[in-house]
Amino acid sequence: MGVETTNPPWQRSFIHVLVATISSFLFGYHLGVVNEPLESISLDLGFNGNTLAEGLVVSTCLGGAFVGSLFSGWIADGVGRRMAFQLCALPMIIGALISATAKNLEGMLLGRLLVGSGMGLGPPVAALYVTEVSPAFVRGTYGSFIQIATCLGLMGALLIGIPVQEISGWWRICFLVSTIPAVILALGMMFCAESPHWLYKRGRSAEAEAEYERLLGGSHVKTAMVELYKLDRGDDADAVKLSELFYGRHFRVVFIGSTLFALQQLSGINAVFYFSSAVFKSAGVPSDLANVFVGIANFSGSIVAMILMDKLGRKVLLLWSFLGMAVSMFLQVAAASPSLSHSGAVCLSVGGMLMFVLTFAVGAGPVPGLLLPEIFPSRIRAKAMAVCMSVHWVINFFVGLLFLRLLEQLGSQLLYSMFATFCLLAVVFVKRNVMETKGKSLQEIEIALLPQN
Repeated sequence: MGVETTNPPWQRSFIHVLVATISSFLFGYHLGVVNEPLESISLDLGFNGNTLAEGLVVSTCLGGAFVGSLFSGWIADGVGRRMAFQLCALPMIIGALISATAKNLEGMLLGRLLVGSGMGLGPPVAALYVTEVSPAFVRGTYGSFIQIATCLGLMGALLIGIPVQEISGWWRICFLVSTIPAVILALGMMFCAESPHWLYKRGRSAEAEAEYERLLGGSHVKTAMVELYKLDRGDDADAVKLSELFYGRHFRVVFIGSTLFALQQLSGINAVFYFSSAVFKSAGVPSDLANVFVGIANFSGSIVAMILMDKLGRKVLLLWSFLGMAVSMFLQVAAASPSLSHSGAVCLSVGGMLMFVLTFAVGAGPVPGLLLPEIFPSRIRAKAMAVCMSVHWVINFFVGLLFLRLLEQLGSQLLYSMFATFCLLAVVFVKRNVMETKGKSLQEIEIALLPQN
């Protein structure tokens, strides 16, 4: 037992986590792939100047993502985590090929819809898988890989899109390139471990033990299996009904999860990402350079999160992240003041925006996707994640849809003050409702949050 109380070697699970985060890379890539080439796409496919059509190319993907995330829990529980990744890669490959060879707007929209469904399925399954296969002492660090992979995907899309103005039809290459990591994900998952938690829920204990041996090493299998046995209430094989997630003993954790994702989106992060170019343009910074600055801030924050996640803990990072975002938004409010000189306003606006992205990436970005699979009981984990990610996509869609109209109606000072207020509300909510999960096994967390009756 002396050996079993030490930490298992992190190298055993590392490669499995790395393959899983390819889905997050693809998520980031497809979020950013149409930003630079959109003008070229609209010219080649004959809808240049049609803002509704251009908006559809972006938003159809979000619609597909909502559908994919909605069904992600049922797919992950029905066919297993590994096959769920392969089902996520399949529409991404087909959709990217359809978009790359599209001759008209309809073809492009069909491709974007299929890609979006894969994008919606990927993140919740990645969060589930990474949480369930990682040793407790590095689970936070591994969870940060999801955010880092998303950043790398976004940056990759921006880099691939650079020649789009010079080379005719280059946007087709931008879509085609994305099929390579999608194929690697689908094939790589054939050699990765299945989630022992999923296998155990299906009554396949011997296979769960074998996978734990691959992930943790033989001396840690017994301890890991004992943890699973502790939580066997005999109801894991029963189907989870949606009603269970919205009232009764599971309501609290699902409410915490949904509210965290809602506050993450209401903080204004996607409004900042979508419209950062305009802020930098007013400072005389070209849009491609602006994207690089935002990308560096996002990536730097993600690296800091990876280093600190298992040292300071999830709750501390969330609190300081939302607080930093609130301060950043108040800087934007100050920048919009008519009493400030132009140079002062530009410095505050650009500095506030980069600080907002950096502080978001340190906590509010990566933590919810890691924390929620940790606090959800094993029996409802996949479906509860699906519900919370659906909330995320709905609010993401409405923030993107209403931001410009609200900016016109309310003015930047009032709108940014509202975003800052949501960030401060998030600080209060996290302080009161979120428990620290650093270093705890999933079973310890479940027992703490959901005492067995």
